[in-house]
Amino acid sequence: MVFKLGLGMIAMGASLLVNPVFAAERHIMEPRVPADKLKEARALVSPLPDSPEIVEQGKIIYEGKGTCFNCHGKTGRGDGPGGLSLNPSPRNFWHHGMWRHRSEGEIFWVIKHGSPGTGMIPFGGLLSDEEIWTVMQYERSFSMGRGPGGMGRHRGMGPMGHGGPGGGHGMGGPHGRHSGPDECCQEK
Repeated sequence: MVFKLGLGMIAMGASLLVNPVFAAERHIMEPRVPADKLKEARALVSPLPDSPEIVEQGKIIYEGKGTCFNCHGKTGRGDGPGGLSLNPSPRNFWHHGMWRHRSEGEIFWVIKHGSPGTGMIPFGGLLSDEEIWTVMQYERSFSMGRGPGGMGRHRGMGPMGHGGPGGGHGMGGPHGRHSGPDECCQEK
């Protein structure tokens, strides 16, 4: 009996190694927009003002029509039931680097067009541009102000701290400084 139980545990552990239940998220510094579309994506800027009302509207889209919660989870940690078998795993919206190093235009582009090599499908046929910008405000609210600058408008620092068009500085201010050793961008 003990021998059978032990073999069962070994078999289960081995299957997790071959087919992991939780795949790793791609490193936060790796853009999900194709290189030939990156400049175009970084130039996009939300036409919507930051407001609690828009965040609430975004939550309705996230949990309803957009079905975002299926992969990104109800709490935005990338742990929804539809995302458990995806490799790479869905983005974790709680990770401050997600908002620090990706411009809002890049995030918009990925929601609208999908992300090659990931499970992120295009939602441009389901959601209007305004709905995408709206749901992004809700997704950004998961960061709860972690990282310098909180939830203010940003263009993302992009790889290696370089701003987007017009010298965007991400959420780290004009000098791109981090506020502590755990600030950016260690995988959690």
